[in-house]
Amino acid sequence: MNFLHYQFDVGPTDLVEVTLDKQANALLLDSVNFQNYRARRGFRYYGGLAKVSPVRRRPPYPGRWHLVIDLGGRGGTVRASARIVRPQPLGAERYLAIYG
Repeated sequence: MNFLHYQFDVGPTDLVEVTLDKQANALLLDSVNFQNYRARRGFRYYGGLAKVSPVRRRPPYPGRWHLVIDLGGRGGTVRASARIVRPQPLGAERYLAIYG
């Protein structure tokens, strides 16, 4: 089983942004489901097939999250990068610009 793997400590206010060089599955899994994925057992995930890049995934609750990139059994390779996008705190200037 070939896949790319990234892990992050993130929560629902964070976004995991994934850049892909081609269409691939971008799956966000918690630790239990990642272990099931690796063991080829049933697993639950957030996300799915990413047809455009970048794609963003938001974890539903805080914790250690695993981002898995795979081709769903298709042959070939995929290049990917991932980063966390955290919300910017609202400073006074930004608050006034948004809320007047």
